[in-house]
Order: sequence, then C-alpha cells, then structure tokens
Amino acid sequence: MSPLAERRFLKMHGAGNAIVVLDLRGTSIRVTPAEARTIAADAHSHFDQLMVVHDPVTPGTDAFMRIYNTDGSESGACGNGTRCVGYALLDDPAMARPAENGSLMLETKAGLVAVKRVTDRSFTVDMGQPRLRWDEIPLAEPFPDTRRIELQVGPIDDPILHSPAAVSMGNPHAIFFVERDPDTFDLGRIGPLLESHPIFPERANISIAQVTGRDTIKLRVWERGAGLTLACGTAACATVVAASRLRMIGRAARVALPGGELSIEWRADDHVLMTGPVYLEGEGTFAADLFAGLDG
Repeated sequence: MSPLAERRFLKMHGAGNAIVVLDLRGTSIRVTPAEARTIAADAHSHFDQLMVVHDPVTPGTDAFMRIYNTDGSESGACGNGTRCVGYALLDDPAMARPAENGSLMLETKAGLVAVKRVTDRSFTVDMGQPRLRWDEIPLAEPFPDTRRIELQVGPIDDPILHSPAAVSMGNPHAIFFVERDPDTFDLGRIGPLLESHPIFPERANISIAQVTGRDTIKLRVWERGAGLTLACGTAACATVVAASRLRMIGRAARVALPGGELSIEWRADDHVLMTGPVYLEGEGTFAADLFAGLDG
C-alpha cells in the first residue's frame, strides 16, 4: 500500500485555483510524479498545484515545500499555493505550530520564501527577486533585452501575438501584452503550443495581459504543467515586473485574474511582494485504494 493512502490533506484555493496541501513532516515520504498525477486525476483531491510540506532543510526555516503540477512535474514557486501553506501552518489545528507575529520562512528548490499574515484570510508572500537575464529564465538562445523577445503566433505579417516579455519568478514566464481583452484570445489552444516551444528549454508559463490603467492589469494564464488556471501568483508577479520594465505601469498593480485579484509590488530592493486571499474548502483523506494501480 502506498504510504500516502489514508493520509489527510487540505483542499484550498488562493484566488480560484485548486490547491491541495499535504503535510509529510516527520516522515521520509516523497511524492512520486505518478502519485501526484493520480491525486490530481481524482475528483476528491484534484488540484492545480499540490503543496507538500516537509521538515525544514535550512536552519531558521519553518518547512520545506515541494510543489507539483497536475502532470507530476515539479515547480520552483507557487505564490497562491504558498499563501495556502501559510494559512495551514498558522491556523490548521493538525498542522499549526507556534510562529512569531504570524510570519513564516518557507523554502522551495528555488529558494527562501517569507510569508506574513495581513488579515485573517489574507497573506503577503515575498516572492524574491525576478530573474531577467536570458540564461537565468532560462531561454535557449541569448537575448540581450528580455523585455521583448522574438516569438510570435500566427502569420509573420499579421501575428495574433508577438514579442512577449520573459521573466523568471522561480519558474519561467512569457507575457504577451495586448490592447484588447485577454478573454478574446484562445489561450486554451495557444498555451500548450507555446509552453513547449524550443525557446523555453524548461517549458514556460504563458500569459496574456492587458494593462487597463496605471495600476491595474487583466491577466489570463496557461500554467506550465497544469493548463488553463483561474489564478497564478508567479504569473501576476512576472507580469507586473515586465509591465514596469516597459514603463506601462509603475512598480505596483492590482492584477485581475479569472479567480480573483492579487496585489503585486516590485519594491525598490528588487523583491516582489504578492498579497492575496486564501480559502479553505475542506479536508479529506486519500482513499486506501487510490494508488493501487501504482503498487509494484
């Protein structure tokens, strides 16, 4: 029997996207890609991101997080999921441990992430510094200016989308800025084509963004390894950074996604802060036979 069978999880969302939080502290259990895909495929535990909490690795941190997409691949960052983990570690009766001033320091494979409670169900996550060099994002070939890279969709003389900005927030993002409503683009068709484009050796999150005011942006996202999503915190962060670099906005904006709104600030110290809500939908346990097909 899988060691995950009958283990408790929380079902949450950060701004509409489905988050499952699984606590494996005190164990040596690691979720395999096949187990992550199985959890995602079950209606009871379906997720956009699976946030697995492990014992701390670095002294001074509260936990180490592994982040899984629905296809079983791992991600280095998930802002909406991190807010959910913050709530779980501060408020859930089975997971919570004492913390000073409602603050936590979490760690992922992409680095340290600070989380702080703002209100009862709102948290700010320090997403760290954006990575803007082509080899940090990474891109497959040099681009001296990643504010606009050479990539387009559609006919060469009349492309549907072209010249996206490229940014990494612990995971790669390509952001296409458009003048009309992002809902008018078929991102469900465009997204998977661009996610695996050769220019992105680690694949990429694909966003379509419309700057609607000096501090407001409308955004839709195709998430790498997950597909169309109601919200993506790292995409919102990457979009504000990219729009600011292009002087389309200042250094802060409210980003409207299909699942809700996030507030993003790119501070003068180069750190990107994301503030948004968390919602607890309920809890469950993985069925004893959920992973039966994976045995052996």
